[in-house]
Amino acid sequence: MSLPAMSAACCPLTEDTFSRFPSQSNVYGLSVLPCPGPGGHELLAATLKGKVTNFKYQDLRERLRAGAREVQFTYIPVDAEIVSIDSFSKSPPKRGLVVGITFIKDSGDKASPFLNIYCDYEPGSEYNLDSIAQSCLNLELKFTPFQLCHAEVQDGDQQETVFLLGGNDQYIHLYKENESLHQFEEQPVENLFPELRDLPSNVTWLSVHNIPDTQRRITAYGCQSGYFCISHVDQGKREILQSWSLQQDGPLSKLLIFRMPCAQHAAEVRCPWNGEDACNEHTFKEEYSVLVTSTIELSAVYRNILQNGLREQVLLPESDQFDSVLCAVTADVDFDGEPEILLGTYGQELLCYKYVQRPGVEGHLQLLWQRSFPSPLLCMAVVDLTCDGLYELAIVCLKGLHILQHSLTKTSQCLIQRLREKVERTKMSDLTDTQKDPDSEQLPDHPPDCTTDIQI
Repeated sequence: MSLPAMSAACCPLTEDTFSRFPSQSNVYGLSVLPCPGPGGHELLAATLKGKVTNFKYQDLRERLRAGAREVQFTYIPVDAEIVSIDSFSKSPPKRGLVVGITFIKDSGDKASPFLNIYCDYEPGSEYNLDSIAQSCLNLELKFTPFQLCHAEVQDGDQQETVFLLGGNDQYIHLYKENESLHQFEEQPVENLFPELRDLPSNVTWLSVHNIPDTQRRITAYGCQSGYFCISHVDQGKREILQSWSLQQDGPLSKLLIFRMPCAQHAAEVRCPWNGEDACNEHTFKEEYSVLVTSTIELSAVYRNILQNGLREQVLLPESDQFDSVLCAVTADVDFDGEPEILLGTYGQELLCYKYVQRPGVEGHLQLLWQRSFPSPLLCMAVVDLTCDGLYELAIVCLKGLHILQHSLTKTSQCLIQRLREKVERTKMSDLTDTQKDPDSEQLPDHPPDCTTDIQI
């Protein structure tokens, strides 16, 4: 598949709303709130001056309206600087939303770091954000906190979701719920994560991906020193099956585990939104890849790591030309069934890359388009905020939160075209079956057009 180079004008996403923050955020300042009910997801964005903003869309007078409000989380002093925030929904059969916030309090002659974990155990309040914000477990830390994230682990016969917190002590700290005491406690990380023992440097980013329908996971972490490690782990046996590592020159900003489909063959079809040829129907073989972004070097994807380890490296061209890459996500931006890679940079650019492969030619990642913002991009999330099946792109910049959406006009054109193609394939399939079975009823000469009443 060959795709032409695109300009910034070809970005298919348009800005829907912008919410200004009272102070700047950072690379660990965004969390997607799990959605237990039928509504859209919500966001929590933390700023350095101790403020947390809740963003969501609300149905007001039969119209969706964006809204942002400050949530008053207890035991965060007014002079505190929030470092990181994360949230998760407890693993079934447990119920409840858990929010973790790390911050540093200025105590005059020294800085005091803390981890606050918020969780409401009262029936009916387990998912009420305002009630949860008043139920705090305050833990004083002996290290400066970095990224706070969570992972679901197999602990005996139960699934448990735990917090993982990196710091400047060259260690990953694990916090697990003690249900009988209604609180979270720190436990040795190597008991559940043997791959996180004996770290060579301070970890700046940690990603954990559980492989569906197995007891295996992939863990990837990157360090301040430029070292990164990817491990394939058997959770049941708590055994490292495979491990790969590499030393780069500069600090690593993010490692992202994602599934990149490998096209075995493709049929050329017309893209409904630009009329150009594109490979749209594939037979896919899923493979796990890892994106590694650096503050000073080119970002790279290591393809099919479970089979190839780190041998198949694909660079992202020009990813080092817009200052440091600070954040990254994957999303199917053009609705072709394949994930694109989105990078956010301190140089105020959003970059979109696509993996391009033609028969007989080695595949490569191509920069499709870029879009400029008024301030550096710090962190991003791809999430359905409006509960319409279309994912929004949430971007935290230095000055606030941008929400980007797909154009509904282009989306409706794509949907109608796909429905028409599906109807045509169904007609051809029915005709083929009829020709194979001469005793079946004849199809009418002019079948009804199933797409004439479709409206978006």
